[in-house]
Amino acid sequence: MPGPEAQSTEADAVLLRLPAVRGIGRGRVATGLFLALLMPPGVEVLVTLLGFRNFAMIMLLQLAAAVAVAAIGGLWPAVVAAVLGSFLLNYFSAEPVGSLSIADPTTLFTLVVFLAVACGVALAVGLASRRAQEAARSEAEATALSELALRILSSDGSLESFLEKVRGNLGMEAVTLLGSPTPDSVTVPGAPPQWRVLASAGPNPPVTHAAADHAAVVDPHYTLLLRGGALSSQHQRLLAAFGAFVVAVRERQQLVKSRRDNLRLAEGNKMRTSILRAVSHDLRTPLAGIKLAVSSLRQEEVQFPPDVEKELLETIENYADRLDHLVDNLLDMSRITADAVNPLLAGTTWAEILPEALRGIPKDRIRNELQPNLPPVTADAGMLESVVANIVENAVKYAPGSDVVLTARAGAGITVGDRPASELRIVDHGSGVGHNEVLEMFQPFQRLGDSPAPASAGGGIGLGLAVAKGFTEAMGGTLMAEPTPGGGLTMVVTLPLWTGHGGGRA
Repeated sequence: MPGPEAQSTEADAVLLRLPAVRGIGRGRVATGLFLALLMPPGVEVLVTLLGFRNFAMIMLLQLAAAVAVAAIGGLWPAVVAAVLGSFLLNYFSAEPVGSLSIADPTTLFTLVVFLAVACGVALAVGLASRRAQEAARSEAEATALSELALRILSSDGSLESFLEKVRGNLGMEAVTLLGSPTPDSVTVPGAPPQWRVLASAGPNPPVTHAAADHAAVVDPHYTLLLRGGALSSQHQRLLAAFGAFVVAVRERQQLVKSRRDNLRLAEGNKMRTSILRAVSHDLRTPLAGIKLAVSSLRQEEVQFPPDVEKELLETIENYADRLDHLVDNLLDMSRITADAVNPLLAGTTWAEILPEALRGIPKDRIRNELQPNLPPVTADAGMLESVVANIVENAVKYAPGSDVVLTARAGAGITVGDRPASELRIVDHGSGVGHNEVLEMFQPFQRLGDSPAPASAGGGIGLGLAVAKGFTEAMGGTLMAEPTPGGGLTMVVTLPLWTGHGGGRA
């Protein structure tokens, strides 16, 4: 039947998968006892058969036998060998031979020294063996904890996952991690601090010290509560090591949260800076043009010719339309950012939305090559008009001197997810966009790397393509950009075909 130490080692091997530690086991002790009873008489038989009667040499041979027994069986077999050897020396080698009496006091002193040296050597060998066992066990624990740390670091990094590992490795029923009170919590003078539960594992986890079997104070800010019975001294040492991991996991979570907060703040600052830049330039420019035109028309002392007056009125109208378009895009972008876009989906053909989408676009710049009788797509007509208007306006703006060609097709190989779809291709033959700039141009307030648009195009605040992409995805479609063969850019709007179902808000 295994002893308590053996049972503990076996349990640890199951929980932490500790490597086996070799030491002086029962087999070696039994062998040592057998040799302790065999070797001292054997020495006496050997020297008798050889006729060797030198007392000092025989004593050294008995001492060597005791050391050999100590190396094999440890302390107690060596003690047995030393005591037995001293009796045999006294009886067979010390004068008078054949008696346990000692005639010479010097011989008695020699036997006492022999017994002390033999026991001392046995004690030293036993202590060395025990230290070796303890070192091997410590190394095994360190190896197991290192492997456990690697498994924790390679996990999802959540406190719940870590506490589940602590619970399983310590054999507990439930584990809870308590955190120090929040800085804004109200504390009553004289009352105990109100700890808060950060994470737990296992059924009915303890939330108070009274409900736990163990409470491990990791540091002034964290405490581990465990329920599930007693802990061995080895498991208590492991619990202290787990506490250090708790702090590491918690700090890593806080670092990740701080990084996300910093990124969000940086994106917010970038958005606010872009809005201020747009307001300071792109919105003030048309306002200044409108004010100048109106002020000119209100001068009573100046009579403008009819053609000049007409041109001023057209300037006011164009600038007002431009302002209206910019404000619409700003409002649409805010809805997309706030996930407040709710399209009214219905069956719509590409041709139906073109008249309103192309309003204000010079007709000589557009070449409509849409085939008749294309199947309807699932779309919100107003949003699809905005999508097409923004893409066409962007193409006209950045591809001066090039026709903007509109084509559409549906059929095999055109899908959105697993749904059959139809695509509208808006093709220009301008300078095109580099491969690395394709993703950036769909970001809000991006104008091809913030480079200004051609002066003749009237600039913009870089929201058109971002709004188009947001609306297309809200309708369940995709908006992609690809190079036009021969130079230029082709924007592809893909929407699922209308099946007569799924109308209403998406």
